[in-house]
Amino acid sequence: MKKILALVLALLMVATVFAACGGGGGETPSGGDTPSGDTDVFGGEDNITLKVWAPEKAKELTEKQCQAFIEQYPDKTISIEVVAQGEGDAATALLNDPDTAADVFSFPVDQLNKLVRAGVIAQVFDEYLEDVKANNSAFTVDAATVDGTTWAFPETGENGYYLVYDKSVVSDDQAKTLEGVLQACRDAGRKFIMDAGNGFYSCIFPFTGGLEVDGADEDGVQIFNDYDEDAVVDTLMAFSALFHEYSDVFESNDPAKISSGMAENPSKVAAGIDGSWNAATVQGVLGDNFGAAKLPTIKVGSEDKQIISLNGCKLIGVNMSSKFLDAAEVLANYLSGEECQQQRAEEISWAPSNVKAAESEAVTSNSALTALLEQANYSIAQAKVTDTFWSPMAALGDAVYKTENKTDAAFLKDELQKCVANIKDE
Repeated sequence: MKKILALVLALLMVATVFAACGGGGGETPSGGDTPSGDTDVFGGEDNITLKVWAPEKAKELTEKQCQAFIEQYPDKTISIEVVAQGEGDAATALLNDPDTAADVFSFPVDQLNKLVRAGVIAQVFDEYLEDVKANNSAFTVDAATVDGTTWAFPETGENGYYLVYDKSVVSDDQAKTLEGVLQACRDAGRKFIMDAGNGFYSCIFPFTGGLEVDGADEDGVQIFNDYDEDAVVDTLMAFSALFHEYSDVFESNDPAKISSGMAENPSKVAAGIDGSWNAATVQGVLGDNFGAAKLPTIKVGSEDKQIISLNGCKLIGVNMSSKFLDAAEVLANYLSGEECQQQRAEEISWAPSNVKAAESEAVTSNSALTALLEQANYSIAQAKVTDTFWSPMAALGDAVYKTENKTDAAFLKDELQKCVANIKDE
């Protein structure tokens, strides 16, 4: 009997050890601010080597944040390599070779479904869920959740675009309408840039006309609203006519060309539609002349229509193939916490998803971030877009702005129909 009792006690002790090591067990870090020296969260992992993917503009700051993370755990041997990786290619790069990809990575929300379906992303450990949900906006938590499971840590509250302009050329009043912006650019002999052949931006053309997306059906096919096709075509024609009227001003190009064009001497660019990720760069170029506002209106017939955009957020994911899964979750939680989000808002003008960071002076006094937050009221959630959305929408954008297609209603109606059918993959 004594031998049997001893064996039972031994088995219970082993079970306890495994329970402590599994699934990131241990004391939970609070909202990304893990108490220094609390090594239970690593589930017994040590001699930890992690790779982090971050966009080029955030690489230096991410390196500093990872070093601060390491310093919180002097009793652990931790090495973190931060590698520049474009967020738009993060899912593809991870799927190509999960075993050599980053352990922790930043990505836009529209890639989440692909990562979940492929089984390459680890869900947020239960230990972190309460803080993630309590500390971040409901929009970003919902965006990080698929079929009731939260798969990533919110990193930003807004991953959208807005109107940026040189105040020495475009007045705040002119910035209210697309016609006013283009005329101001013409008067100064300067360019207006947007990436009209990129589905992320060109969706503003049909969205402003009333077309909407609303996720996918049970077969993964994009759902559209019951839109008025003629109203959408009228809006496509309005954009097309305006771009052709101001063909000497309008330029379809990468948004990065906005800041580089403004920095040239003499400056060649006065305004454009740019993303939050470039805000700090443009601010550095324009200084006191930095202007930022929600997207302007465009006149369609006799009506001034507010331009509708796509609005997303950025998430931080953990590679399911990580050799240090517990440590990767701890790091992802840390990088998504209030302090790190506050630093990103201050240094690279990324809008926080963390509710406390979003209320800070760094956000409320930043015109780019306030413009993004205002534009969010006139936007469609990027999480509602399927993988098939991008190429057909880019082709529709090409049809709107290219010279040979000027204000041809029949042509634009046909292009709209093809765009919708191709997104549905019909």
